[in-house]
Amino acid sequence: MKIVGDSEHFHQPYDKNDDYESRADAKREIVIYQELGKKLILLSKSQIERLNLDEIVYDNVLKAKTIKINTEAYRRHLQYIGKLMRYVDIEELQLAMKNVLNQNSNESAKTNVADKTRDQLLNEGDPAIQALIEKHPQLDRQKLRQFVRQAKKELTKNADITLSKTAKELSKYLRNEITE
Repeated sequence: MKIVGDSEHFHQPYDKNDDYESRADAKREIVIYQELGKKLILLSKSQIERLNLDEIVYDNVLKAKTIKINTEAYRRHLQYIGKLMRYVDIEELQLAMKNVLNQNSNESAKTNVADKTRDQLLNEGDPAIQALIEKHPQLDRQKLRQFVRQAKKELTKNADITLSKTAKELSKYLRNEITE
């Protein structure tokens, strides 16, 4: 008969094992993987392609986009993606996702600057073109003048700038050429 205060009585086999992970810790880790999988599913296909994911993870993330949300199949598929995510370097993936999302916001900012510059060129004409050329000497003055002239012609026929093909081309040219 052992004494209750005996130290062997309280000794658990996992006390000597530094790699022990409780079930609660394992579940928390699984939830992190599933949440990352949900974030992946919310990205567009072009964003997902830029992440350079493992082929199996990539295919299953795209497959999850085809399953109806709030269904049992979707929930199970998220769990499966979470299981696949265990073999992915999470820090590297999170950094890549951050870069992809930041890249999209930079593109939006570039588009906004180009649209504002286009509107200024269309409203002010040659003085605005001259100021823009002084600020960005790599731009082609003749090309800008042709775009502005043609866009103004199109705008006299149709007052909506979003329908003007030349105005869209001018915005695209500005977005590609202005590097700020």
